[in-house]
Amino acid sequence: MQRTHRRLGDLLVDSGMITPEQLNSTLEQKEASQKLGDALIERGYISEQQLIDVLSLQLNIPQVHLANIVIDHQTVNLVDQSFSRQNELICYKKADNILYVAMANPLNFFAIDDLQMMTGFQVNVALALPSEIISAINRLYNEEDSVNELLTSMNKNAMDDDVLSASDDTPIVKIINKLLLSAVEERASDIHIDPHEFSVVVRFRIDGELHTYRTFPKEILNVLVTRIKVMSELDITEKRLPQDGRVTVAIGKDRLDLRISVLPTLFGERIVLRLLNTKDLLLKIPNVGFTESQQKTFMKMIAKPTGLVLITGPTGSGKTSTLYAALNHLNSESQNIITIEDPVEYQIDGINQIQTNAPIGLTFAAGLRAILRQDPNIIMVGEIRDSETAEIAIRASLTGHLVLSTLHTNDVPTTIYRLIDMGVDPFLVAASLTGVVSQRLVRRVCRDCARPVDPSPIEHALFEKAGLECPHELMKGTGCKSCHQTGYLGRTAVHEMLELSEETSEMLITHHSFKDIQNLVKDSGGVSMLENGLTKVAKGITTVDELLKIIS
Repeated sequence: MQRTHRRLGDLLVDSGMITPEQLNSTLEQKEASQKLGDALIERGYISEQQLIDVLSLQLNIPQVHLANIVIDHQTVNLVDQSFSRQNELICYKKADNILYVAMANPLNFFAIDDLQMMTGFQVNVALALPSEIISAINRLYNEEDSVNELLTSMNKNAMDDDVLSASDDTPIVKIINKLLLSAVEERASDIHIDPHEFSVVVRFRIDGELHTYRTFPKEILNVLVTRIKVMSELDITEKRLPQDGRVTVAIGKDRLDLRISVLPTLFGERIVLRLLNTKDLLLKIPNVGFTESQQKTFMKMIAKPTGLVLITGPTGSGKTSTLYAALNHLNSESQNIITIEDPVEYQIDGINQIQTNAPIGLTFAAGLRAILRQDPNIIMVGEIRDSETAEIAIRASLTGHLVLSTLHTNDVPTTIYRLIDMGVDPFLVAASLTGVVSQRLVRRVCRDCARPVDPSPIEHALFEKAGLECPHELMKGTGCKSCHQTGYLGRTAVHEMLELSEETSEMLITHHSFKDIQNLVKDSGGVSMLENGLTKVAKGITTVDELLKIIS
């Protein structure tokens, strides 16, 4: 790497990121101990991402996003924590005689020289966001003591009591508690524990995207898996078959329901923990993401005493959240509400919930038959998976019950056609179906770093295609600490909705080919998912990039 002594301020001015006046005023006003980059970010002249973008370009130094790579914990330990914090750097990989280091300030040649002297390695520098470096230091150094303590206990064959113990003082419990706490802090919906050949990689799913959290030595995999199995009352001796369980844990002031799935793989048992925060229980329909007109239509559909209302979309599209919001709205002393689910994700007071159990014959169809003998007003079927369940649900909706359920289909026309394709008589579909809601999840623009930008030609064309006027400005996130430099924070739903009218139902009886159904839906006047999504783009809620991921 060629060493250049050009000052950071000069680089930023030359790149057009700041003006000479902004540089001079910042230099005059900042404290002597404060770094120039931090002072410029604090004043809102540049973002962290803009800072490393210009440094990377001008200095010809590559960027690295620590959230997206696997960091070797043994490499981290080559450097003392205090040195890493003082110089805002972290060693993330070593290969042959090269030590790969992420630095916030690659012009800190004194730190680079010290690293080479301390480790004996040739240093290869990459740029990283200061917030990501600090986050990695907090995460990796603070957990190493527990990992090392665990490895020591394993070497002494003193693990059996620790794994079975519920004490918070044991190293394996500390590691799992820190894992769960970090997942909650990062707003993760899932924790993936992936066994590799020589390591165990832990990833968090945040706003639908997987991010690497950290790696563990392969030696602790069996202890980690066994402890999680003990927590969720699974069979610790069974390592050949998949297992599913659940457990409730207290994380700070929150109570967390964990759904646990264990899957045998080539390099060991893989675990996915789904985090269900009980404070999300009281989902309300206004919070689901409907527009004002869609909310009125949906409330009208579920207010009817009979009929079938379907929520559709692929796995992970928020169907369950919409269903529970509807159940919370309908829940009252005067209503007998019974659900059959696989699994029961949230427990709601006042609602009778049944968990399916296929090995003993309690399937959706069998449970639904039993529910009909319990004098229900409202029935919720977790998912219509086969023609038998579809037939019973539809007949239940025709005999004085409101039935809510889900289907794994892509849009409204496909949903109606799927029911007919299952063998249900088109007349029964037309007579029972009240409405269909198809939805997807898109990431929200981060409010902390949202900035107006001019629409691109592609964005103009998309609005024109939908018959909508393109705004003069759209909102996009530039990346900040709050959103892990992604520009997005949280998710919302984009919907396509159809309330079946008498005319549409009558047409459906005789015109039920897929093309006919597409035309019926199109002529019904409902708002398409593209139009609904572009409305949210125009309001600055999400972006066209996110919309293009879900629109075929």
